[in-house]
Amino acid sequence: MKRSRVSTFVTGATALVLTTFAIQAPAHAQVPAGSEAAPADGQSQQYIVQFKAGADRGAALRAIGNRLGVSLTEQRQLAVGAHVITVNRRTAGLLAALQARGDVEYAEPDTQMYALSTPNDPNYPQQWDYFEPTGGMNVPGAWDLATGTGAVVAVLDTGRTSHPDLDARWLGGYDFISSSTISRDGNGRDADAQDQGDWYAAGECGQTTASNSSWHGTHVAGTIAAVANNSLGVAGIAYNARVVPVRVLGKCGGTSSDIADAIVWASGGSVAGVPANPNPAKVINMSLGGSGSCSQTYRRAISSANSRGTTVVVAAGNSNANASGFSPANCAGVVTVAALDRDGNRAFYSNYGSTVEVAAPGGEVRLETDPPGTRSTPQNGILSTLNDGATTPGNPTYTTYMGTSMAAPHVAGLVALMLSRNPSLTPTQVLAALQAHARPIPGTCSGGCGAGLVDAAATVAAV
Repeated sequence: MKRSRVSTFVTGATALVLTTFAIQAPAHAQVPAGSEAAPADGQSQQYIVQFKAGADRGAALRAIGNRLGVSLTEQRQLAVGAHVITVNRRTAGLLAALQARGDVEYAEPDTQMYALSTPNDPNYPQQWDYFEPTGGMNVPGAWDLATGTGAVVAVLDTGRTSHPDLDARWLGGYDFISSSTISRDGNGRDADAQDQGDWYAAGECGQTTASNSSWHGTHVAGTIAAVANNSLGVAGIAYNARVVPVRVLGKCGGTSSDIADAIVWASGGSVAGVPANPNPAKVINMSLGGSGSCSQTYRRAISSANSRGTTVVVAAGNSNANASGFSPANCAGVVTVAALDRDGNRAFYSNYGSTVEVAAPGGEVRLETDPPGTRSTPQNGILSTLNDGATTPGNPTYTTYMGTSMAAPHVAGLVALMLSRNPSLTPTQVLAALQAHARPIPGTCSGGCGAGLVDAAATVAAV
């Protein structure tokens, strides 16, 4: 039986290695999740009270203090007219007592705020896709609520490589490539998810020119969960999440039959002849695809994953065409992600259309008018972990890529943050939150980019 081939959705694969020499961003202590929320009644010792005109503030404070057995002190008046009131001890019912008075317009806790968590990774300032106000997805605000702790993400891709910014995040994975030619490891499926390289020579894989190994899975995984605050390289979006590498792509891509089995296994389902996954993932990232309709095989595999509570995130594709013609982007039960450039426009290569649920930064390492393979604007690409080996693995490094392959892991990382904060979220609830709290596309998106650019801080805060 003929099996369909699937390729990665990354462009600009000729990599320019960026050095790790950069201005170091200031580090701030991580704030516990939810600590910036307004304290409950009785948990604060400082309040902001707006009295009505003509109110006897002293008498009001004495009356409440006498009733509750506390001492209330007026500290100062704010520029907006309200007064700062302190109490000598935390007292249940104090806020309600203030709010109930007829001479009080409003009363609220004087809420503690914190500096937004900023990692000390030296190349973090180059990760514009996280923090820039136009094309970024507002990640730092989310880090004060969640960092991915407890979340597991499966990356169905080319496999893993050793990297100091990822080694602490990898969990045991699996190689689902059944063809020894595609896998390059001399056998079929096995428990070794190591990326053997997807390079090919001229005339192979239907291509007239040769191509070096992409180390695509390593780049994708770095965006999701690269270690942060280790004074090294970059930071992942869910930098405390764990990653299960599931190898489905090798030389010339991969087959939908292998990928379907990998979806089931990664989400905790059973696959004949394969040991059970000890670390079932609640998020799957698939930065891969091919043309055609969604097959019955994909439909069943994705539905199976959804039924176990796993959200499946998929790249929309890089053909500047309607994503409805590309699979698995056009499958039901997935979150299909389009790519935006640094200015918040749909990237020139990104697919679009009603099949797309949301958009995320995918970058552009060259202009649309530049020849393919050139890198005229590498600073506008997505910086992440990589390897410098031309064919087989070499040394760990960092590189910018562009593609919907890069946009999808931004969303997968965000989903990991959401699940870290609220592990009970279902795939339906995850998608609803992503779309409800996305912001309008800052630039233009002809053809449709779903609900808009995902907003990490707003989405995580809402769950």
